[in-house]
Amino acid sequence: MMDWPVRALSDAAAAVALPELVVEVLPAIDSTNSELMRRARAGHTGPCLLVAEHQSAGRGRMGRAWQSGSGRIPAGNAEHMPATLPALMFSLGLALTPSSWSGLSLAVGVAVARALHADIGLKWPNDLWLNGRKLAGILIETGTAAQQRYTVIGVGINLAARDGEGMSTAPAWLQELLPGMDAPAVLQRVLPELVQSVLLFESQGFAPFREAFAQRDVLRSQAVVLSDGSSGTALGVDETGGLLVHTSSGMKTVTSAEVSVRPSGARPGTPV
Repeated sequence: MMDWPVRALSDAAAAVALPELVVEVLPAIDSTNSELMRRARAGHTGPCLLVAEHQSAGRGRMGRAWQSGSGRIPAGNAEHMPATLPALMFSLGLALTPSSWSGLSLAVGVAVARALHADIGLKWPNDLWLNGRKLAGILIETGTAAQQRYTVIGVGINLAARDGEGMSTAPAWLQELLPGMDAPAVLQRVLPELVQSVLLFESQGFAPFREAFAQRDVLRSQAVVLSDGSSGTALGVDETGGLLVHTSSGMKTVTSAEVSVRPSGARPGTPV
């Protein structure tokens, strides 16, 4: 396994009001999101940051697959992971009680992008983009466990160049912007901002993040196509994080439909 700064990560979380966070790194697992939800159902609902150097069944929004490397690692061979990981994949699980859940994925995107680089854009509702290509994805899952709402925030960030097989455009990677940044260093940058932002969202909702999202919104003023077949022009997000789309029949607020940029040549890579 790589050398992960577990103590430094715990200290960083404590510094932003989450001193009880447990940090755990595994060489391989099916999915960090799935594992934290399994633990929550078994009654383990304390704050936990779970990192995996390899995920064999990672997934993104709408069940899409996300692999942490170029292929699966056979059982018992996790020690053969490369010294430098091609992607950072982790999940943050904790009990949250916001007054509204609307906009949480956008707030998480703002936090991750802000921690990494000013040139990173955000694509509603859960992607980070760089120069028209997908750099990272977010998957948020919630469930009731031990009589409380448990939330798992999964994040996957491409660090090194990935094979773009099956995509019309290969994904972006962080080392294009930050050469030499490895997974532990990236996680150290992201975690404090993420924890602080999630706690702010719990107390104040999406409102504190709306302007920051607008500054990185890659869909604004772009033609978009919705999963129901309608189309229009994206005009930012409202105070709850809903996507505003001006269509031929008027303004439409999208809260859950899949959104894709209308092709004008190559379509950006398939979301993960």
